[in-house]
Amino acid sequence: MSENTKKTVELPASITIRDLGERIGSSPIQIIKILMNNGVMANINQIIDFDTAAVVCAELNMDAALEIPEISEEEHGEIPLWRKLIEDEAPENLVKRPPVVTILGHVDHGKTTLLDAIRHTNVAGEESGGITQHIGAYQVVHNSRKITFLDTPGHAAFTAMRARGAQGADIVVLVVAANDGVMPQTKEAIAHAKAARVPIIVALNKIDRDDANPDMVKKQLADAGLVSDEWDGDTIIVPVSAKMKMGLEDLLEAITLVADSNTILANPKGKVIGTVIEAKVDKARGVVATLLVQNGTLYLGDAVVVGLSHGKIKAMYDYYGEKIEEAGPATPIQILGLNEVPQAGDLFQVTASDKEARAIVEDRKAKIAEDKQKKKQASLEDIFSRFQAGELRDLRLIIKADVQGSLDPIISTLNDIDQKEIKINVLHAETGNISESDIMLASASNAIVVGFNVEADSSANKLAEAEGISIRLYSIIYRLTEDIEKALKGMLEPEKHEVVLGKAHVLAVFSFSKVGKIAGCKVIEGIIRRNASMRVIRNGQTIFEGEVASLRREKENVRDVREGFECGIRVKGFNDFSEGDILECYTFEEVPAG
Repeated sequence: MSENTKKTVELPASITIRDLGERIGSSPIQIIKILMNNGVMANINQIIDFDTAAVVCAELNMDAALEIPEISEEEHGEIPLWRKLIEDEAPENLVKRPPVVTILGHVDHGKTTLLDAIRHTNVAGEESGGITQHIGAYQVVHNSRKITFLDTPGHAAFTAMRARGAQGADIVVLVVAANDGVMPQTKEAIAHAKAARVPIIVALNKIDRDDANPDMVKKQLADAGLVSDEWDGDTIIVPVSAKMKMGLEDLLEAITLVADSNTILANPKGKVIGTVIEAKVDKARGVVATLLVQNGTLYLGDAVVVGLSHGKIKAMYDYYGEKIEEAGPATPIQILGLNEVPQAGDLFQVTASDKEARAIVEDRKAKIAEDKQKKKQASLEDIFSRFQAGELRDLRLIIKADVQGSLDPIISTLNDIDQKEIKINVLHAETGNISESDIMLASASNAIVVGFNVEADSSANKLAEAEGISIRLYSIIYRLTEDIEKALKGMLEPEKHEVVLGKAHVLAVFSFSKVGKIAGCKVIEGIIRRNASMRVIRNGQTIFEGEVASLRREKENVRDVREGFECGIRVKGFNDFSEGDILECYTFEEVPAG
């Protein structure tokens, strides 16, 4: 196949090696060999990202293009609540407001540089560099008209608002480097903006570079659905150089033109509603939230509900850091007075009183707790019964192992299990500890996370508990595969997990001819219980595990001893206590199914 007749294949942002083989007409073994030659160890069920798949395609003399799903009218993103409210306002009460602009684009194409250039050359009030306090949004003036920019690239807020960030804006400025062209993240940004029904202006950046090729980029944009107005399309493409501060006035003019051709209205006297841009805790000031007012007028002292937080506005600042007492539509502000840190993208609204705001938050929290209880995630113990009830069609697994040499035999053994009734669907198999992303995938797909000779990160454990995700850890392969086989047949016993009750420090060792050695201890944590199990730890290593044979305090047999008290402990089958040993008392509890 010649260079000019290269086959182009469209691929999603992530794909399994098995599916990639089917898409490009190649065997999974050939793909795995290519990946190994490029330093990537993978198996047939492993998920790889688009860039990795593109490397495979290049080796096979193919071009890879990122697959962007078509967005039909029915599939458009839901209209944001604040826009619905504006539609409900009486037309005679609506007035023009400044357009709200967000800047999206591929990494390294100059989003932040462009924002900085606009901010420092045309800040509202004509004060270059006049901003004393960065609040994640600001306004500029062009021909006596204000434009509000959301300054979020690189912030945690940008990640949180990525899918809905465009919905917080009226216009998206898509930054594309004239020398680099349309990249995967560019296409992703286009998809977000289209899903939010937001008009797009392209800022063709780095136009000053010697290797800039604007015609090539315009063709790529046209292929991605953004046809330049120069080519009889409806997308304004503005050549700019953020570094050289070229074309900035043209870009601002394009924004006002697009704003005029769209209905960008609000009722300053209507219901107050808006969006959280970012929020944090300041040691000196407490919870600080950056808000964008989108309808109505917010006043100092108003009681507000912001997502799952509430409060009375104690102080309000503009983007200069100056104190203000009111803020109208399209105004970015910083407020103090909330009881908790809200999430970026949360909507806020004004209530009649702080008491009413508290009640609304309590209702929201109660509903979330109720929904979480209703959301029954899969567990190995109840797989078979849920299959019989028609709730599940397959057993979805995310498998993490210590090394590839462990992962391959696990997958191979699972494939050999009888799957006549319930199919095993390995969504993701990889080496390394169980992470938050594994739990998020499990939550989205109703899967079970299985680990072999690995641990779950603390953040992953917390998220799993919050989402009701089942994590099962094993150190022997046959026990892992045996449990899964039993689950498919409905024979798996409820899982038990260890609960540490308390710890004791050995202060002295006493020998008795009839009973052996007794450890004189002080309980340093929790509680020591007579009918529990005991682990003897020396220099950080477990040297023995057994049952508590006796527990005495002041010559009396007792049922338990709490933290801070001294006691005598005898462990069944163990006579080698040493001063400094740690005795860890534990028991097992059944994990509830579901």
